[in-house]
Amino acid sequence: MPPTLTVLMTTYHGTSVEELERSVASITGQTRPPDEFLVVVDGPVPRALDDALAAAAAAHPGIRVERLPRNVGSGLASARGLELATGDFVARHDSDDVSLPHRLEREMEVIAAHDLDLVGSAMLEFEGSPDHVVGVRRTPRTHDQIAARMRLNNPINNPTVVFRRRLALDVGGYADLRYMQDYELFARLLAAGARAENLDEPLVLFNAGQGMISRRGGWRMLPYEWDVQRRLRDTGTIGTMLLARNMVVRGAFRVIPPTLLKRVYAVLFRRGAEPPPVPPVPSVPPGAP
Repeated sequence: MPPTLTVLMTTYHGTSVEELERSVASITGQTRPPDEFLVVVDGPVPRALDDALAAAAAAHPGIRVERLPRNVGSGLASARGLELATGDFVARHDSDDVSLPHRLEREMEVIAAHDLDLVGSAMLEFEGSPDHVVGVRRTPRTHDQIAARMRLNNPINNPTVVFRRRLALDVGGYADLRYMQDYELFARLLAAGARAENLDEPLVLFNAGQGMISRRGGWRMLPYEWDVQRRLRDTGTIGTMLLARNMVVRGAFRVIPPTLLKRVYAVLFRRGAEPPPVPPVPSVPPGAP
C-alpha cells in the first residue's frame, strides 16, 4: 500500500485572501493530490480570510481547518499541525507560496525510489506576483552535502520539504521556537539517522517580498539565533567553536540594514540569472466549483 501524505499549511492574520486562495489552489490542483490538506490558523484572522478558508473547506472535502484561539507563532502552530496530521509523510506549504502542479508527485516518487525520510527541492523566488520571478534558490543535493551544510545554515528549503511524520514525532516534533523551527527540526532528524536529498528542480514559487527580508533581520533575531545554535550544539550537529563562529557571522547578517540585507541575501542564496520557465499558476479561487 503506498504511503499517505498530509499537506500541512499554517496561516495567520497577515496572509491576504488573494495569497491564500492562490496557495490553496496550487495544492488542490496537484497531479498527485494529498490524502489530507491540514490548515492550521494561528490565532484570529480577518473575517474575509476566515470566509475564504470556509469556502475552501466546503469546496474541497480533503481540507481540514484547525483554528488556534490565539497567535502562538509558527513553531507551535506547526507543532499542533504535526500532532493532528494523519499521513505517513508531511509536506510543508506556506500560505503565501505556490507549489507547482507536479511538486508532490515528484517528491513522493523520489522518496519511494531512494527510501528517503526527508526530501526538498530548489525553489523559484518571486516578488509581488508569481509571474515576477527574481531568482532560484538551490540547495545541496546529496545526503552528505546536506549534512555538511547543516552545520552552517539550513540546507533544505522549508516550503519545499516532505518528511516522514513518525520520525519527526519520535525526535520531538517542532520545538517552541518562533523562528527557524524548521532548521532545528531538520538537524534533529539527521542526527537521528534520517536520510535526506534535495531535488535540483524548482518545485515551489516562494514569496520573497520585503516581508521575507524583514522577518530575517533585526536585533530582535539575535536571541532566537542563540537558541537555535545552542540546540544544534546539543544535537551534536556543531561544537562550541562553530557555535561561536556562527553567532558572529549569522549575527552580523541579522543586524545589517534591510536594504543591504536584501542584496547580501541575493548574492549568497540566489542562483541563476535566467530562472527556468514557470508553468501557469493556478488562479481559480478555492471556493469555485
